[in-house]
Amino acid sequence: MAIAFLFPGQGSQQPNMLHDLPPHPAVEKTLEEASEVLKEDILQWDSQEALQSTVAVQVSLFVAGVAVARALEQEGVLPDMVAGHSVGAFGAAVIAKSLTFREAVSLVKLRGELMERAYPNDYGMGVIVGMEERQLNRLVANCFTDENPIYLTNRNAPRQITVSGSVRGIEKLLMLARDEGASKAELLHVRVPSHCVLMKPISEKLRRAMETIPFQSPKVPYIANRTARPLRDGESIKEDLAFGVAYPVRWYESVCILAELGVQLLIEMPPKSVLTSLAQQVIPCRRSLSVEDNGMRAVCIVAKRIKETSGR
Repeated sequence: MAIAFLFPGQGSQQPNMLHDLPPHPAVEKTLEEASEVLKEDILQWDSQEALQSTVAVQVSLFVAGVAVARALEQEGVLPDMVAGHSVGAFGAAVIAKSLTFREAVSLVKLRGELMERAYPNDYGMGVIVGMEERQLNRLVANCFTDENPIYLTNRNAPRQITVSGSVRGIEKLLMLARDEGASKAELLHVRVPSHCVLMKPISEKLRRAMETIPFQSPKVPYIANRTARPLRDGESIKEDLAFGVAYPVRWYESVCILAELGVQLLIEMPPKSVLTSLAQQVIPCRRSLSVEDNGMRAVCIVAKRIKETSGR
């Protein structure tokens, strides 16, 4: 029976998320390594003030995910597949052994800097729950203007979809969505218009920065953000990481693919449990646990029992 590691993306951040990681030698070593690459203490990056920066958010999320995944591996819990939502995909690539941690720290930092520099103000993301995609397409078409562009982006669940673009345009769309019966329609804690065509120049710059970085074939399948397909070669993972920021994350399909490939347990890295909640909605027949909610010890016990049951 297979186990998948899930790595959350922007929107899951919270103050002190690095300080609150489980105490473990692998976590401490990962924080030290990140600080060496950044040439400053990574524990200064997760304060409420610091997390106003897209750069700090993305680097902190990435480091938190890899740190706990490494701790789980040291405790004997190894993934059979990996998947990361948006910037979480970099953590997935590292744990799949396609990309080194040090190279990934620098790339995630660059990714955040390019995004923040391109859209310092007035852009962001929103989420709508309880409406079908076709309904939202109609609302987007009614709200879109050249001055305030908005786009449907991540498909997190059949009735949970994000939008990206101008905050003014998003706010108008959210109001209309609430009027038409959305159970939830609100702005996300994301200060850039991720996963839409506005990010295309960022993707191109990121891809150029990756040209000299070696990517290896992953040790376990990596589920792509753009296509929701398992990738098994380094070049395809490089393309997914570079261009994923300009395309919607097909998370709903990714979770379904994990189930189809035999995953019985999904383990979400800190912070929070957003991906765990989504998995419980999409594939309730599979077990989903977040390290944050359940703790390292409980997650390890469940994972090892599953492996014992499967005879591995």
